[in-house]
Amino acid sequence: MAAASLVRLSSLSCGAGDRRLSCRRYCWNQKSCLRISASSSERLSQFAAEKLTPKVESLLDSVKWDSKGLAVAIAQNVDTGAILMQGFANREALALTIASQKATFYSRSRSSLWTKGETSMNFINVHDIFLDCDRDSIIYLGKPVGPTCHTGAETCYYSSVYDLLDEPESKQDRLASTTLYSLEATISQRKLEIDLLPNGKPSWTKKLFLDEQLLCSKVREEAGELVLTLLENEDKTRAASEMADLLYHAMVLLKLKDVKMEEVLEVLRKRFSQSGIDEKNSRKSHSK
Repeated sequence: MAAASLVRLSSLSCGAGDRRLSCRRYCWNQKSCLRISASSSERLSQFAAEKLTPKVESLLDSVKWDSKGLAVAIAQNVDTGAILMQGFANREALALTIASQKATFYSRSRSSLWTKGETSMNFINVHDIFLDCDRDSIIYLGKPVGPTCHTGAETCYYSSVYDLLDEPESKQDRLASTTLYSLEATISQRKLEIDLLPNGKPSWTKKLFLDEQLLCSKVREEAGELVLTLLENEDKTRAASEMADLLYHAMVLLKLKDVKMEEVLEVLRKRFSQSGIDEKNSRKSHSK
């Protein structure tokens, strides 16, 4: 049966206990049906004719679902690289994610599909989906709307094993961050210390925050030194070092402007599908 023939067969209830939801069942052939909550089913109805094609069916067949029909599904921030959460997906959850571009999982405790954000509105908008080399694990690469964790944290991963081993009673949370975002967090902390501990330990970062002229001169200086590594044919380790200096000082400036690196990377990502020449020309037209 063609994808375009996807029809709603019936309305029913699904879920468990007090979390029972109004659900609808959709089928695109005699053997493949989706039983999902009403909010998710509306999105599936809209996208199914276009998305649930024979190619999608073939891809779903290629995934190595376990004995329970599941595969690990990991949500990752497309801009920061942060791992947001881990759940499980079955064939229908992956099909719905492809169709709706909203990260959708299979709840083992409720035995039903759930789209992240259905109740909290903190959706994860999926930009791409990756399968691992064995095709038994899935990554939803996307942009979260608001915090991902039910605790209100940015991600579900905020407990460092090494922190717990060093201080078992410590309750301090520390998000699993890449080098770039660890640096950004440190810069933010230094700015906070200026307000909370004005007589605290001095640091170069604090000095830059308190002297905008010095900061601007350092950004210019480090940019110039990076350029010289090319003009004077210096080795690549020198270029990497100068770029690190420039990036650090630029991030201090961005903090003063209340701009996050995530916002910068989002701008870059949106330019991927656009010619650099066209993008620059559009800036000129907007400035007129």
